[in-house]
Amino acid sequence: MPQNLTVGYLLSQLQNLDPNLQVRLAINPDWPFAHFLGTSIVISDGVVFIAEDGQEGYLPPGIRDALAWA
Repeated sequence: MPQNLTVGYLLSQLQNLDPNLQVRLAINPDWPFAHFLGTSIVISDGVVFIAEDGQEGYLPPGIRDALAWA
């Protein structure tokens, strides 16, 4: 997966999913966590930023395995 995703790529990955599914951001600084996505979107210098809206908790083991995160 490219390091610099585009809006088009993200939309193409999501377009066939149920629009009612919840979305989380998986973050792995040292321990894998799930974060809520905020509703704020800011565009600056050609980059779209989606705000984080708090930590939900540790990622489930199956998700960590699928992402190859220990």
